[in-house]
Amino acid sequence: MTVEERLIEIEIKLTRQEDLTQELNRLVYQQQKQIDELRTFCATLARQAEDLAGGGAAPPGDEKPPHY
Repeated sequence: MTVEERLIEIEIKLTRQEDLTQELNRLVYQQQKQIDELRTFCATLARQAEDLAGGGAAPPGDEKPPHY
């Protein structure tokens, strides 16, 4: 194998590594975005659960009519 062939092989491997790194970065970004959304959702659910457990206002469908 000549030096030129070895250099070409190394360049090909480097290009593949760069492509893989970009793809992994994209996946990590997407996962972090999803984690952030899930954290926000969980925090909202926790607040709603606290409101219900703390005797907060009843949901509109469970209110008694004014004549009771």
